[in-house]
Amino acid sequence: MTSPLQQKIKITGPSVVTANRTWDGIVIWRTAEKAWSAELSDAAIVRTADEARALLAESVADDVGAVGAYIAPVEVKDSGKIKPGNLREHIRLQGVTIDLPVPA
Repeated sequence: MTSPLQQKIKITGPSVVTANRTWDGIVIWRTAEKAWSAELSDAAIVRTADEARALLAESVADDVGAVGAYIAPVEVKDSGKIKPGNLREHIRLQGVTIDLPVPA
């Protein structure tokens, strides 16, 4: 399997770095302060392949707090609100798509 850092990075619009938190699996986003947040609105937005590569590299290095970091597209609305840029990220933001069984 190819490392995320070795893959060709193609950016076609605003993007963020996302991953899953190691201790509970929750979806998180890399912030400009080099931290992780569970809020998409806190995410650092990159617009070039070089910016994305740098943000991804620092994110992958933080494998204690997060796992599976990758670059994801987003939409930035006129109001500045950040929205997922594709169906996969929309699903990850909203959570599971099925009803989970209730323990008896």
